[in-house]
Amino acid sequence: MVFLTLVSCLTIGWTVTVAGFNPPDPLLSLDQSAQQHWVDSVFNSMSFEERLGQLFMVAAYSNRDHRHREEISRLVKEEKLGGLIFFQGGPVRQAHLVNHYQSLSQVPLFLAMDAEWGPGMRLDSVLQFPKQMTLGAGGNDRLVYEMGKEIARQFKEMGMHINFAPVVDVNSNPDNPVIGYRAFGEEKKLVSRKSMAYMRGMQDHGIMANAKHFPGHGDTNLDSHYTTPVIHNSREYIHDIDLYPYRELIDNGLMSVMVAHLHVPSLGSEARQPTTLSPKVVTELLKDDLGFKGLIFTDALNMKGVSNLYPPGEVDLMALKAGNDVLLYAEDVPKSKALIMKAVGSGEISEDEIDLRVRKILAAKYWAGLHRKTKVNPDKLVERVSNFGTKALIEQLYANSITVVKNAESIVPIRNLDLRNMASVSLGSRGEVFKEHLDKYGKFTHYTMRGASGPANYKAMEENLKSYNTIVVGVMGMSNNPKRNFGVQASDLEFIKRLNEKHNVITVVFGNAYGAGLFQDLPNLVLAYEENDFTEKLVPQVLFGARPATGTLPVTIGEKLLIGSGEQLSSVGRLAYSTPENQGMDSRRLMEIDHLMENAIRKKATPGGTVLVAKNGHVVFEKSYGHVDYEKSNPVTPKTLFDLASLTKVLSTTQMMMFLHGRGLIEMDRPIGDYLHELQGTNKSHLKLGDIMTHEAGLVGWIPHYSLTMMGKEWKPGFYNTEKSEEFPYPIADGIWGKRSLPDSVWHWTLQSDLRRTGKLGNSYTYLYSDVGMYLLHRMIETMIGQPINEFMRQNFYEPLGLNRMGYLPLERFDKAQIAPTEVDRIFRRTLVHGHVHDPGAALYGGVAGHAGLFGTAHDVAVIMQMMLQEGDYGGLQLLEEETVSAFTEKKSLHSRRGWGWDKPEPDVEKRGAVGKLASKNTFGHTGFTGTAAWADPDQGLVYVFLSNRVYPDASNNLINKDKLRGAIHDVIYRSISQPLLLANK
Repeated sequence: MVFLTLVSCLTIGWTVTVAGFNPPDPLLSLDQSAQQHWVDSVFNSMSFEERLGQLFMVAAYSNRDHRHREEISRLVKEEKLGGLIFFQGGPVRQAHLVNHYQSLSQVPLFLAMDAEWGPGMRLDSVLQFPKQMTLGAGGNDRLVYEMGKEIARQFKEMGMHINFAPVVDVNSNPDNPVIGYRAFGEEKKLVSRKSMAYMRGMQDHGIMANAKHFPGHGDTNLDSHYTTPVIHNSREYIHDIDLYPYRELIDNGLMSVMVAHLHVPSLGSEARQPTTLSPKVVTELLKDDLGFKGLIFTDALNMKGVSNLYPPGEVDLMALKAGNDVLLYAEDVPKSKALIMKAVGSGEISEDEIDLRVRKILAAKYWAGLHRKTKVNPDKLVERVSNFGTKALIEQLYANSITVVKNAESIVPIRNLDLRNMASVSLGSRGEVFKEHLDKYGKFTHYTMRGASGPANYKAMEENLKSYNTIVVGVMGMSNNPKRNFGVQASDLEFIKRLNEKHNVITVVFGNAYGAGLFQDLPNLVLAYEENDFTEKLVPQVLFGARPATGTLPVTIGEKLLIGSGEQLSSVGRLAYSTPENQGMDSRRLMEIDHLMENAIRKKATPGGTVLVAKNGHVVFEKSYGHVDYEKSNPVTPKTLFDLASLTKVLSTTQMMMFLHGRGLIEMDRPIGDYLHELQGTNKSHLKLGDIMTHEAGLVGWIPHYSLTMMGKEWKPGFYNTEKSEEFPYPIADGIWGKRSLPDSVWHWTLQSDLRRTGKLGNSYTYLYSDVGMYLLHRMIETMIGQPINEFMRQNFYEPLGLNRMGYLPLERFDKAQIAPTEVDRIFRRTLVHGHVHDPGAALYGGVAGHAGLFGTAHDVAVIMQMMLQEGDYGGLQLLEEETVSAFTEKKSLHSRRGWGWDKPEPDVEKRGAVGKLASKNTFGHTGFTGTAAWADPDQGLVYVFLSNRVYPDASNNLINKDKLRGAIHDVIYRSISQPLLLANK
């Protein structure tokens, strides 16, 4: 082993062996002879003074004016700079500068960025990855590796080679003003493990990692940007704690280290010779004791930790003499080079020492691919740098980290939604995304309190919250400054404590982990670590059990919350929200839905609509289009209520039939007359429940009940009134009230209806879709349960499921502006039907019927469809029996595609219209006359909901059926299914 190392020392001119710990040389390329040839060729092409330029990296910005560009250009050309470190700007502007500066340089420039949480840390228009302490809370190190891999891809897109990350400081001081949230945590093995994953992710994919801030910046209470912090820990402590991650990373191929500006007496630094300038730290400790052979960078030489001690030029020379290879953020390169030349002449440092470092730098450049000339392509660079996969990975990283720190009486995940009266309070900022996603899981009233509220405001808020039994408090707008209480007002803290005395309160801290220590005495505490759209979307999912809680504290918080704390909670099977890529789908493909919907609106097939797609229990697409009418009075939003029309059959009546079947209260091969005795003696008493639900009972397609209340084009006297009264209680449309006896009349006319005269097949009939069977089942259900179906469904299904917008008679709970209108009825009601059920028969029934009358959002519909995919289980509630769900959703008919109540795809795909040709045979769902559809595919774990009001203003508008719009969108969804980005945190 020693022989091989000595041979490499002779062959590769930058390699040095050491007596002690001797890890491999990380700068060696796989093709060592080609690397050596390139290094020799470039080295020999430069004079000694030109070689000095390779030691320097200066700061470059893409958000500054032409004078900055000209100054950097001059340094590159005249001083033969080795590299640039980019700071603030934008990706496209930086790309143009990269191409320009590289074109000026005789030797390709090393390009670096201090991008601990990705290039978005410095550049606009680029997504940011989580901070390192957030990552420290997550249990899945593979995700951190994937982050390093993705950041490497981003760097390559922008022509960069070195990322000054990870921070490997063990943050043992909670009051550390400069590291803190930038560290993975306070425990050396945690920091080492996460740093290793980050490093490997980058270096395995061609980007040099950099461990910082050597020998450890984690136990300081001062910021080296402004002064020189002093660390008084013993040499033994530093070797055990702070140097542990460095030893682990060096042994596994770490390519570069950044030395901090610290005074550590136990390591031999001095007050005027901090660690960056100390040979005892850089050469003796890092190179000799730890055996590090990679590149050694100074921390920025403009920082006050050294620049307060020595002027530019002098500080560069001292850093070089200490053993550093690259002088970062040099402020006066010409002066520095002159002083180095002078030092060589006086024998302070040898030319051979400098040449060895230049060769190391050139070897690293070869490893990074700089022996090949490339240019950055600025075309669509923003989209390439932050693509759909980037967003998916960021989502997974945050989801993996959210920590349920305290959970008294297991309030998280929140259950028993029908028994809860919930409110949210956002402190410090509005938290609109947080509120929006809380609404996905239950009915909330939202409040916001801005900072520094007065006593009267707190008192008024406490009065507003008096009636709520469950309150979610989001603490937002926090800072990272421990000296300022992390931006938390003492009055806010006291307010939260008072709320906890009277209510069930869950406090969510959207900020610094150490700041959560202010809330350590509260019974329920969730830590999100950061405040952004990702965390505001994810926290409600964890609170309601749509996602598991997997995070643990990476640091000790206060006196009571120890490192490693955090309840590990499983999902309870509620719909989560996710990126398509995290569920194995392609966002670009799904964007084709936009084109189909926009085209449909342009053709006036419908004024607007909402499309929702869920995969594997995660909503991956939910988008609204157009307006509720062609007059554009209100845009369609995900909260817009639509008349679901015949979706009522499966979302209400069929749910009730499955409920009764699962409890053994009905048998599908028995006649309905056995359960509804008033049918005895009629032509319907012998109809079997199964035949009714497969539309093979011989019932006519529909009965125009409304026509029996009209004489020509006029209403018959006595059926309707223009004002509500005890005699006319039922709303038919605006300004039209139906007689109290109307539902009885409709039932009587239904009983009197004939059976079909054709289609008889022995004891059953051929298939003919019919609404009439749902009148019969509706009556039977209400007779058996002794309660109106709308009340039973609300109490036993919709409210427990958290569907606070789904139900019958929406105008009793919602403003008309929240509801999409349907038809301008020119025959029966002679007015716009808006907020009242479109189906005339259901309207005569008082708005509550078995075949129509239900209103809801796409999310509401998706929840029930997901519950069906989960075999009757949702949110920890087993609402339906597994066997029943399977029995009802499978194909039941010998004559048609139907299940019991549920529709299924036509076997001949060319005959499909409202369901995709790619849907599996096990798919089940239904469509509605108003322009709705809902389909679930158990084979793919897929839910698809389409809601529109295509009947506005004229029900004869049949374009969505003619164009097979619903089926076309369904097929787009199937074509988008690809492979998952990562198999993590499902």
